[in-house]
Amino acid sequence: MDLDIKLHKEDLPDQISFGDNIAIDCEFMGLNVERDRLCLVQISSGNNDAHIIQLDKDKYNAPNLKKLLADQTKKKIFHYARADVLFIKKYLNINVNNVACTKIMSKIARSYSDRHGLKDLIKEFIGIDISKQLQTSDFGGNLSQKQLLYCANDVIYLHKIYKGLYKILERENRLDLYNKTIKFLETRVELDFASFKEDIWSH
Repeated sequence: MDLDIKLHKEDLPDQISFGDNIAIDCEFMGLNVERDRLCLVQISSGNNDAHIIQLDKDKYNAPNLKKLLADQTKKKIFHYARADVLFIKKYLNINVNNVACTKIMSKIARSYSDRHGLKDLIKEFIGIDISKQLQTSDFGGNLSQKQLLYCANDVIYLHKIYKGLYKILERENRLDLYNKTIKFLETRVELDFASFKEDIWSH
């Protein structure tokens, strides 16, 4: 598969435009939002393309990216949106609007499996066994071609995975349950932001 991978420094270019559905992923220095910074935001239109934005760690001044993420008219497809949206809220100081999450979709749709990672979904819906070896590499400095390809792989398949999971949710009459669940995401991120990490519903 020929991929169109473009690396953008600090922000998306002014002239770029996307359709109504975009796939998004982020790379961090770690998983602690108070300690580890947001390094990259990857975006795909679903046409074997990946736009990788390497953010300025001192300013996080990315007006074009922020406008796109906040746009109510464009659906943003994430895998594990809870983490990505939290880091975006912290470092870009915006709320992402109109969010879909393939991990939540998978947990509600694929009750026949306990494996809901992106690697598992790509294998089931795309038929490709991708490597996640670079998941723990350093995304804070100069990026290698292997890292760029890894970042691209995290977004280029999300549209097809989303459609596949949507069909299962619809077929099994669980779409309404997913829609109600995803509405809670903004509140769950607010709880994370306020350092409530535990299950607030537990006894």
